[in-house]
Amino acid sequence: MIFLTTGTQEPFDRLVKAMDDLCPMLKGKNIVAQVANSAYKVRHMETYNFLEPEDFNRLFQDAELIVGHAGMGTIISALMNEKPLLIMPRLSRYGEHRNDHQLATAKAFDRLKYVRVAYEVKDLNLQLEHMIKGNLRSMHQLKNYASDELINSVRHYIHSLI
Repeated sequence: MIFLTTGTQEPFDRLVKAMDDLCPMLKGKNIVAQVANSAYKVRHMETYNFLEPEDFNRLFQDAELIVGHAGMGTIISALMNEKPLLIMPRLSRYGEHRNDHQLATAKAFDRLKYVRVAYEVKDLNLQLEHMIKGNLRSMHQLKNYASDELINSVRHYIHSLI
């Protein structure tokens, strides 16, 4: 199952429509979507405007792939749960957000190779195809604790202040 999440603050019709349009090509893949009051009329996906946290977490855990906006909650959840993640940033030029902070977030995580990114609708199919045809794994895992490198950096900084 592919779980599409657009966050809960605003609808993300461009992503919802793009995924809905791809459904017929994703034969055998069930797509469940949390769409936050999307105005787009979905034809091929099971959708929910909002989900209770336990339902959201169950769908997130059951998914083989997460597709979502470039929100930090979605990114961190996927990385902590070792879920493969494809993100599409909301863009201000389409009126999807006040600024392009999601674009900056997407670029930063793309550079780190922690997630796959579809910067535009045309990139979505190619990225999904690549992930489904053999790269359906998490690209990185966040641990529940700080790395030795981070701890040593903080220690070095603190010692420099003393």
